Amino acid sequence: MQDSNSLINQVAHEIAASHNSSTTAAGQADRRSEQATPTDAHIDAINQVFALFRINYHNQYYAAFKDNELLNQARRLWLNSLAQFAPETILRGARKVIEESEYLPTLNRMIRACQGDPEKFGLLDAHAAYVEACRAPSPKSAHHWSHPAVYHAGCASDWYFLMTNPEKVAFPIFERHYLKLCERVMNGAELPAPNVQLLPETIETPLTKEENLKRMEALRKQLDL
Repeated sequence: MQDSNSLINQVAHEIAASHNSSTTAAGQADRRSEQATPTDAHIDAINQVFALFRINYHNQYYAAFKDNELLNQARRLWLNSLAQFAPETILRGARKVIEESEYLPTLNRMIRACQGDPEKFGLLDAHAAYVEACRAPSPKSAHHWSHPAVYHAGCASDWYFLMTNPEKVAFPIFERHYLKLCERVMNGAELPAPNVQLLPETIETPLTKEENLKRMEALRKQLDL
């Protein structure tokens, strides 16, 4: 059985690391963690996770969290660190570690479980998806995409924005949309396939920049991003 002192030391170390990272400059912090704000659903998910751990790792759980103060500190740490994931993803991650390990997981192990294995779902890593989105010819909807998530992430990011901005500016935006879509796929959602648009018989007047922006906003709302 895993030594209880090592578990306690691990939690204490992660709490200290969390405190130190709060003073880190914004540009050095993880982008997704900065933007993630815990919701009531996240709080409920964390409570469910710790309840599952208490049931499945009974002795280890009580050895690691000997008093309510340490338990509450751990819950707050996990809540802030896992808020980047959807609540259902957090629960999926907890079930994964319970099925795969006989030891009470550390926060790092839980984060890796929540990230899942995109390749099992036919998903590219975020940067490869970004490259595919940038290189895809027009019309985008007619391209043979590796996965619909790449296309929909491109739509949500705005194709013109991806085309006219350098990678250091465009990739973080694309990555945020793409990872949200990947979470939905790994949680069982089926994304609609790109609609193939036939070329019109007559040349139509191109949309203005304002009309394109409105169209992109409608697509974002449709995808619930």
